[in-house]
Amino acid sequence: MFNILIFGMNDNPGGVESFLMNYARNFDKTKVHMDFLCNTKVVAYENELTDMGCRVIKVTARRDNPVRYKKEMKAFFKEHAAEYDVIWVNLCSLANIDYLKMAKKYGIPVRIIHSHNSRNMDSRLRGILHKINKKKIGRIATDYWACSYEAAKWFYPDKIINSGQYRLIYNAIDTSSYRFNEDIRDNYRKELNIEDKIVLGHIGRMHFQKNQSFLLEIFAEFKKIHSNSVLMLIGQGEDEDMLHEKAKLLGITDSVMFMGIRNDVKNLLMAMDVFVFPSLFEGLSVVAMEVQSSGLPAVASDNVIPDYAVADENFHRISLERGAADWAKEADLLLKSDDINRKNGVDKVKAAGFDIVSQAKDLQDWFLAKKC
Repeated sequence: MFNILIFGMNDNPGGVESFLMNYARNFDKTKVHMDFLCNTKVVAYENELTDMGCRVIKVTARRDNPVRYKKEMKAFFKEHAAEYDVIWVNLCSLANIDYLKMAKKYGIPVRIIHSHNSRNMDSRLRGILHKINKKKIGRIATDYWACSYEAAKWFYPDKIINSGQYRLIYNAIDTSSYRFNEDIRDNYRKELNIEDKIVLGHIGRMHFQKNQSFLLEIFAEFKKIHSNSVLMLIGQGEDEDMLHEKAKLLGITDSVMFMGIRNDVKNLLMAMDVFVFPSLFEGLSVVAMEVQSSGLPAVASDNVIPDYAVADENFHRISLERGAADWAKEADLLLKSDDINRKNGVDKVKAAGFDIVSQAKDLQDWFLAKKC
């Protein structure tokens, strides 16, 4: 049995958490065992993980109690490090690399750092810590992964990126489960009382990175074109109150559906007509692949989705500098397009290499080769 210790699950079921679950569900549990080291009291997908046979180990977060955090970390690694072949640390910033340091100190032989973002999304202090640790990471980890080249540049010096220790890992998904189904669409639209509405959609943590404030401006412009439109927002986060206030200021409150965190995202995508994705920056969005698998036309920021991740010609990218009115017009063009066949999305995403079955098999083979 190959034993992996994974860090990267938090309380919010966001992109990194979805990525990890996609791979965890598809590894062969007779060959690979996974445990998850976490620093939140609530852990996304915890019940599913324990049902898989994974241990969910919780330590105090450094920001909550630095002394207790250090004590618990030392105790865990001292007692359990010898049980693991690999530690796989999934981060959006290098501000805290203590997990890798402890793994090295207590002898975990393979230490993977995996970048999931391309810019600082936290405080100035964490940005400074990231820059400091970027210079140190080459002496602590053994393998350097990223979800995109932009995410790699954010984490690693060029010397690492150009070495054999660097690897691009696709944010693969279970594409077939997103295949468009007309009956599901009709049933959900009826249930949500949006049968006669044009539905713009968005999924993401409510955080400045996702740029939902601008999204509300786009929708306000779109509503001038289509008065019977609604905006479906799936997710939650620290910007939620601000977004409610902005919707009120724009006079669109009655047309914005704040859906919170949902476990039926696949079906909600089918109920949408156009997806809007105005992020300021990304690593490589899992949602972008889900949207394309669903065959849902989308408008996205031109600098956040790399060419190799655009599988569908109806996934349009435009500049944020063009303003809300232009984004609304682009969404309208997609809405009126005759070239959209939503049932083809899965095949296009599979062809681009983002299907989890093949990607998980490749990654599992890589892990098992480390055992030899």
